[in-house]
Formats: sequence, C-alpha cells, structure tokens
Amino acid sequence: MEDQGVSANTMKRILLVINCLILSIGVCGGPLLMRLYFVEGGSRIWLSSWLQTGGWPLTLIPLAVLYFYRRKIKGSDTKFYFITPRIFIASFVIGVVIGLDDFFYSWGGSKLPVSTSSLLIAAQLAFTAIGAFFIVKLKLTSYSINAVVVLTVGAVLLGIRANSDRPEGVTSKAYVIGFIMTLSAAGLYGLIIPCIELIYMKAKQTITATLVLEIQMVMCFAATAFCTIGMIVNKDFQAISREAKRYNLGEARYYIVLVWSTIVWQCFYVGAIGVIYCSSSLMSGILLAVLLPVTEVLAVIFFKEKFSGEKGLSLFLSLWGFLSYMYGEYKQEKQKNNKSQENEMTTMNSECV
Repeated sequence: MEDQGVSANTMKRILLVINCLILSIGVCGGPLLMRLYFVEGGSRIWLSSWLQTGGWPLTLIPLAVLYFYRRKIKGSDTKFYFITPRIFIASFVIGVVIGLDDFFYSWGGSKLPVSTSSLLIAAQLAFTAIGAFFIVKLKLTSYSINAVVVLTVGAVLLGIRANSDRPEGVTSKAYVIGFIMTLSAAGLYGLIIPCIELIYMKAKQTITATLVLEIQMVMCFAATAFCTIGMIVNKDFQAISREAKRYNLGEARYYIVLVWSTIVWQCFYVGAIGVIYCSSSLMSGILLAVLLPVTEVLAVIFFKEKFSGEKGLSLFLSLWGFLSYMYGEYKQEKQKNNKSQENEMTTMNSECV
C-alpha cells in the first residue's frame, strides 16, 4: 500500500512537470503570437479572442489515447466519458466567462506592448490569492499577503506613466482603455482559476486525468461558442479573407499565425487546468508570474519594445511577490512535514508502550 502511495505521488509529480512545460509554451508563446497578429495588420478583436480557445478539438487526441488505454486494461466495459451533467453545466458557465475574459485580454493586447500587458497580467496572482481565499477557503499566510500587496503596487506603478510606451497609431484614450481591459482580464482570470479548483472539490467523484481534460474541453468549447457569436455579430468571418490579403507578412503567413495561435493558446489552457489538478489554483497563478521575465525578454527581442525604468521596477516587484509566496509555501510545507513526523513518532511510542 505504501509503495502504491509513493508511486501515485511520483506519477503526480511527473504530470505536474509535464503540465508546467505545456503551460510555459502557452504563457510565453500566446501573447507574442497575439501581438504579432495585431502588429502586422490584424485588427479583429473577436477573432483574436476566438483563437485563444478555438483549438479545443485538439483535446480529443489525448482523450482518445486515454480511452484506448483504459479499454486495453478494463476491456469493453470501460466508460467512454466521466463528466456528469452537473460538472458539465458548471464547466460550461465558467467557459462563457473565459470567453469574456479572452475578449478583455484581446482588446488590451491590441493596444498595449507585450511587455506592459504581461506585467499587468502578473497581477492575476493577487486576484487568484484573494479568490482562492474566498472561494476554496485557502489560508493566506503573511508571505502570500505580501505577494498580493507587492504585485498590486507593481500594477499601479505601470499605471502612473501609462502613456510612456504607447505604440504608434494608438490614441491616449485607446491605450488607457486597453490598460483597464488587460487589468480586468487579469482580475477575471484570477477568479476563474479558484472556480475550476472548486469544481474538483465539489465533483463527488474521483478526479482523473480524463475528467480534467473533459472539463477543459467543455470550458474551451463554451468560450469558443461565446466568441463565435461575437464574430458573427461583428462580421469577422467575412473580414478574414480581406484581412489576410492586406496582412504585412503575406496571406499564407496570416493563416499560419492563426493556426499556431490556436495550438499555442490550447497549450496554455491544457497546462493551466493540469497544474490545478496536480497542485492548486494558486500554483497555476504562481507559474504564470514566474514566466513573466521570459515573456518580457522575448517581447523586447522580437518586437524591439522599450523597457523603461517603470517596467524594470514593476518586474522586480513581480519577482519579489513570487519569491515571497514561494518562500511562504516552502515554510508551510516544512511545518507540515515536521508535524507529520512528530505524529508518526507519537504513534510509534504509543504502540511500543
């Protein structure tokens, strides 16, 4: 029994590492591809929102692999799916909110440099911590509270001189709206993550990798459906061919950017929900924050963005907040292990007596 427990923990750690790598691809690549779309002539906000979850059918591939693996072990009696109507409805509702969040983020991404929008998105860690405290009753330590405060200060610092890195062709009003939209996206996503964890807690069934992927697919499907309605109302489908012909990188590369955007953004959602399953909602938020410097550097390299003193200080505060939280988690885990060892010693002494 003990060996089985160790084996299960090892497998969960391996899954956590895999999901962290998948999430890293989405976190770093998604914003860069979105900015590439807008910088080179793209202008459809709803289309950009749709791309963030439009790759949901890709989830069918790992689901099919898992199904045939189960079938090989259990035979023809294996269940085709695990999601219940209750979980389906909850996932669908969250998916619609994700669609709205995608729209906010795309609006902000169309007006702000990647380096600025990424720093603002880092504030979602603060919203995730607060959301996790109220929604899943996560206990906040002095370290996590410090992380929330520091990340909030970092976002405020960027807002003080918001127009200093305004891209060409973007008005001051549009930039401010983009700033607010991106911060709203961070806040909304920070609340979405604990809600996903709440689904796991209230599921009343074993949470398996298959169920996690099913939940993720339903959420992305709902978000895509929401954005599809926006595209129809905004007549984006009719505009795609015209926009492709005018795209600075050429028509073929326009479609390549769209296809890779759907793939990379799907990595983001699969990785995020996988990290929540293997660890916690706050761990997912933490990983988004720690990948911030990578996205920053890539934005400066590929888009020649300015890296001002305000951004540098904001980045420092983001890293400070991340390290503060991680140190708090380390201390908490150490205390748990010490307490567990003390309980084992007490039990052993009682048995000896």
